[in-house]
Amino acid sequence: MKNLEAQIQLLIDNAPQDGVTPQLVANIAPVLRAIAQNLQHSQYYILQNLQERWVLTTLKHKANAALKGTTEEKRVVYAFPRLQDVSLVSSIGVSPQAVAKPMPVIHILFQLVALEPVDSIVFFETPGTTSNAMEVERTDLQKMIEQKQQEHILSKQVPPDIA
Repeated sequence: MKNLEAQIQLLIDNAPQDGVTPQLVANIAPVLRAIAQNLQHSQYYILQNLQERWVLTTLKHKANAALKGTTEEKRVVYAFPRLQDVSLVSSIGVSPQAVAKPMPVIHILFQLVALEPVDSIVFFETPGTTSNAMEVERTDLQKMIEQKQQEHILSKQVPPDIA
């Protein structure tokens, strides 16, 4: 579906050949695949600056601001289905040097795991509008991967009653 297997294989092939990383990527591939299957596109456009770093947008949530006296902030990266959809989000305040580059969905999800300043990626699903979006939070993705790693470790352990 959506060439996800080819994207996963490319990620494994491009991983550092250190004897560990390709296997690690292969182990978390089912988690990346499961999330990608819920998304509608095989690639998305991500805004990047001249250093090829993803452009972050800080969103402020004011729902409990009156109670807490503070405003919660969330740092997100927007993923667009088409290049022309980047212009739909004017609130980003994009630098003229920013460029939207296409990226395979599996690679976007894999990058999210390690992007510490990023809280989530908002995938806009319907071309031409920002009303249909799916948010993938980094902490949720990390929890799913940790769970998968635990299952992998448990499946490799030898039962104590084996003779």
